Amino acid sequence: MSEQYQYFVGIDWATESHEVCVLNTEQRVVDRQAVEHSGSGIAQFVQYLEKLSEDDPEHVAIGIEIPRGALVETLVERRFAVYSLNPKQMDRFRDRPRVTGAKDDRRDAFVMADSLRTDLKWFHRVRLDEPLVIRIRELSRTEQDIQQEQVRIGHPWRDLLRRSFPQMVELCPGVDEPWFWALIELAPLPAKADKLTRAKVEKILRSHRIRRLTAEQIVAQVKAPPLLLAPGAAEAAAEHVLRLIPRLRMLHQQGKDVAARIEVVLGQLSVEDESGEHRDA
Repeated sequence: MSEQYQYFVGIDWATESHEVCVLNTEQRVVDRQAVEHSGSGIAQFVQYLEKLSEDDPEHVAIGIEIPRGALVETLVERRFAVYSLNPKQMDRFRDRPRVTGAKDDRRDAFVMADSLRTDLKWFHRVRLDEPLVIRIRELSRTEQDIQQEQVRIGHPWRDLLRRSFPQMVELCPGVDEPWFWALIELAPLPAKADKLTRAKVEKILRSHRIRRLTAEQIVAQVKAPPLLLAPGAAEAAAEHVLRLIPRLRMLHQQGKDVAARIEVVLGQLSVEDESGEHRDA
């Protein structure tokens, strides 16, 4: 299969600039260059490869560790044969020249190209997914990032409350619900619990449609005897707690927005699948 290719391109992917090595079928280095990770940098690289292949991109095989991203998708769209390689397998290929020392991007690009030339069977041909599948995948990553950020902020936020206002945490152990944040804003520390009236609590519960607790239960819980802390400790904790609430709200809303987008795209994907089945029938 590798006999159909005239050039083998190894790309050592990086965030800002990718190191590239181009080999011919006889292992001779045809070119080395750094490709800037930008629209213009990728466009220039594609133009170079098209000129090298004499406008026959199917004669160029390109090896890279990552199977997706702007660079990969652009190359596949331009009909170049793009192959990805498992990083562990790349480690084995990297050891073959028996060159020790720190990571060398230029050497890695050469190893990628040469391994593609001699061991194509270990590479996986990259195929572009349907646009809706790509969107679902990216939205899922975004959703996961939001959830991780919520956990990163939520854990220390709950710890602050446990140290300064533990009776409040018992109302909402996860401390991850909007109604609870509104309640905290009214009474961020025990000294302000007296201002938390039944009417104010009922308003919060109604607006957030919370039925598992009553205003009486909440008021009684919040006004329970507080912990004895060093002077200023509760106030300092309350200030920190209040500063984090806007970030928690923002992440909560972003999570809802992304979840809604996922549902929309899944619906579109389902319609496409049904249409495809009808066409096949």
